[in-house]
Amino acid sequence: MKTKLTPLAETYLLRLYVAGQTPKCMTAFVNLKKICEEHLAGKYQIEVVDLLENPTLASGDQILAIPTLVRRLPEPVRKIIGDLSNTERVLIGLDLKRKG
Repeated sequence: MKTKLTPLAETYLLRLYVAGQTPKCMTAFVNLKKICEEHLAGKYQIEVVDLLENPTLASGDQILAIPTLVRRLPEPVRKIIGDLSNTERVLIGLDLKRKG
């Protein structure tokens, strides 16, 4: 599933690793979508990777926990584990907000 494609120079390429449609994984997607709409409107692409369907894809990004969000672009690659309910932590993890 992909959302909001824009030119690569401005695009945040985000990959959300989930394992089926568990409540925690669904919450992570909803939270991610909300954060992206509020802070990256028109400048993001979300790819959801269901490891129940494609378990081998976990090794490429070294996924150890579910759900995990990987920011592939802009570099450097960043990872955030959990349901993404702590908006402040997610914004800092995506480099959209500075600590403190």
